[in-house]
Amino acid sequence: MKVLRRLIYRDALSAVAFVTLAFLGLFFFFDLIDELRWVGRTGGDLYKPSHALVFVLLSLPSHLYELLPITVLIGTIFVMARLAQSSEFTIMRTSGMGPWMALRTLLVLGLGFVVLTFAVGDYIAPAAERLAQTVKAAQLGKVSSGATGAWLKERQGDHSFAVNVNALSNDGDLLGVRIFEFDAQGHMASQTRAESAVVSTNDDTWELRNVTRSTYVVEAGQARLDRVREAALRWPTRISAEMVAASLLKPDRMATLDLFQYIRHLESNGQSAQRYEIEFWRKVFYPLSCLVMVVLALPFAYLHFRSGGIAGYVFGGVMAGISFFLLNNVFGYAGNLQNWSPWLTAAAPGFIYSLLSLGAFSWLVLRR
Repeated sequence: MKVLRRLIYRDALSAVAFVTLAFLGLFFFFDLIDELRWVGRTGGDLYKPSHALVFVLLSLPSHLYELLPITVLIGTIFVMARLAQSSEFTIMRTSGMGPWMALRTLLVLGLGFVVLTFAVGDYIAPAAERLAQTVKAAQLGKVSSGATGAWLKERQGDHSFAVNVNALSNDGDLLGVRIFEFDAQGHMASQTRAESAVVSTNDDTWELRNVTRSTYVVEAGQARLDRVREAALRWPTRISAEMVAASLLKPDRMATLDLFQYIRHLESNGQSAQRYEIEFWRKVFYPLSCLVMVVLALPFAYLHFRSGGIAGYVFGGVMAGISFFLLNNVFGYAGNLQNWSPWLTAAAPGFIYSLLSLGAFSWLVLRR
């Protein structure tokens, strides 16, 4: 049995590696074409083709994390279908490899891909993404998430603050800072604008630079606006630089622990964390989809077809895998709109396809 398992593992790993490299090469080409539009622009230094190449290479781990389950499905389906077509799997069955042993063999293989997917998504991809943004910021001068930047909220006593950071500089400074203060009745008490800010590592403060502060004052039933300009101002806050960086990054590019800490910050300040909770549970369940993929591929080893039919079966399996990811995204959007339970929203697609995969396996193997 060790020889048979080693044969399946070797063929599956080589097939998955080949498919993964092919997909990564395709994404690399398209990303490089898209990134070349920044070549020639200046911020800090001139953005050169070599910088674009480094940025695209550092973005590949994120694509690897997204692609692994689908490449595991395609590679495993191809191996199982080829073994069935050449009657090698029939020989394995006559040699003592029963259905449950075949299922256990693929589940062990799937667990290996689960660990790999988790490691890439939680450690390699976030670190590479941060490094890629640093490389780009060093040349263009800042890291931004669009026109609105990052929005955060914090409560201090009976007052609340809405904070907007437009971008991060290449040395970690916050650029384009706006702080809106609201009193206990929800009325705006002050508005602070700063050209930049530095997060202190010694205490919970931001050092604002080139500050314009507008304070709304009500005296004797009359309201007035006091505006002052200062070169520097220290603002106490528990919002860290990591939280700002996390809000500038896409939720699916964040590590699981960072997502959890950011969710706790949102909840402690009365903000909706539904979107981030769904993304957190998707990060938890997403690596497990590799198990779903290998179980979905196993029935292909028990199909009987001639050489002309293998391409159709493989294409059908690939379409089934693509439909899984479409359903996963649909559940994510619907759960966010309908306020469904985050963990149930993230786990439902995998659970549904696991039942379908096991049903197909039972029908093909145990009943036919």
